[in-house]
Amino acid sequence: MSKAGQHVVPNGGKWSVRRAGASRASSTFGTQQEAISKATEIARNQKTELYIHGRDGRIRARNSYGQDPQSSKG
Repeated sequence: MSKAGQHVVPNGGKWSVRRAGASRASSTFGTQQEAISKATEIARNQKTELYIHGRDGRIRARNSYGQDPQSSKG
């Protein structure tokens, strides 16, 4: 997990929210949707990225809640 932000990852039949680079999960949930909801809340508050991993551990979706350099008008 080298990308900055919050990651929703499979964890022994459950789903965990883990900050990038952290060795332990900040929260663990029974369903992926519960984990996504919590991770979205954290990512919005911290203005970071959200990475959603599939059961195989690979990133399947990504959302950005930070400043988007492409959306600024110069």
